[in-house]
Amino acid sequence: MKTSAKAHIAVLFTNFFFATNLSMVKHISPSLVGPYGLNIFRVGISLLLFWAVWLFGKSPAGIQRKHLARFLFCGLTGVAINQMLFVKGLTLTSTIHASLLMLCTPLLITLFAFWILKEKMTAGKLTGLALGIGGAILLILSKEKNGAASLTGDLFIVVNAMAYTIYFILVKPLMQEYPPLHVVRWVFTFGFILILPFGWTQSMNTAWPLFHWTHSVSLILIVFCGTFLAYSFNVFGIKHIGAAVTGSYIYTQPVFAAIIAALFLHESFTAEKLIAGILIFSGVYLVSRKAPPTLEE
Repeated sequence: MKTSAKAHIAVLFTNFFFATNLSMVKHISPSLVGPYGLNIFRVGISLLLFWAVWLFGKSPAGIQRKHLARFLFCGLTGVAINQMLFVKGLTLTSTIHASLLMLCTPLLITLFAFWILKEKMTAGKLTGLALGIGGAILLILSKEKNGAASLTGDLFIVVNAMAYTIYFILVKPLMQEYPPLHVVRWVFTFGFILILPFGWTQSMNTAWPLFHWTHSVSLILIVFCGTFLAYSFNVFGIKHIGAAVTGSYIYTQPVFAAIIAALFLHESFTAEKLIAGILIFSGVYLVSRKAPPTLEE
């Protein structure tokens, strides 16, 4: 099998793992372990695995002093704020809401590029932003009959997407200086240090005696598949098929998440969610679409 084919399969599994994470997290948090405590296990164990991989490799371990501040801010935005708000928000809203709102990331990247980097804003991108933001607002304002979704939880997911957007901008120069897995390893190292004060007490208060085998399997899936393998597969995809193609697979997450949530959490896919999803998908498509080449190019 060609390396590019392996990369496509790896990235597809990445998004399946991320989608599975949504239901697995809700299965054990906050009932058995607090959301911040869960991140101690998720980030901490994955960090140990990333460093274990380094022990068997040949890449250098260190980073240049001039990059320390950037790695620190990547750890803050890409792990500490991103992961803590994601898991906390997920415990307060539905998995389908969370998966659809995570699609706001490409919209936010476009908005930040226009605002900060002064990139050109076309009519298509403006239309895409309007559709995507409209879909997100519709989703946030929609109500769940069983109370599974809340405004607070949805807002946490949106802020989490904003933090990831900032991380995405900050980490790109580092990916040009170091191997991708090397970058992820150090981002997780700084991120784990930053989340320790917030999640240590919750992790120590985990209700281990109440764990059923399904809860143990969920925790293993969250840590090993939904974090370690997902991040590893993702950087493998970026290396071999590029960031743009790898990023496009995010569109599969809501599909996987909706199926898994319907089967295991009995969540319903309402007409409001469908309309909001169509608006967000359309918006992301428009802001991500490249302009056709002109005759002069």
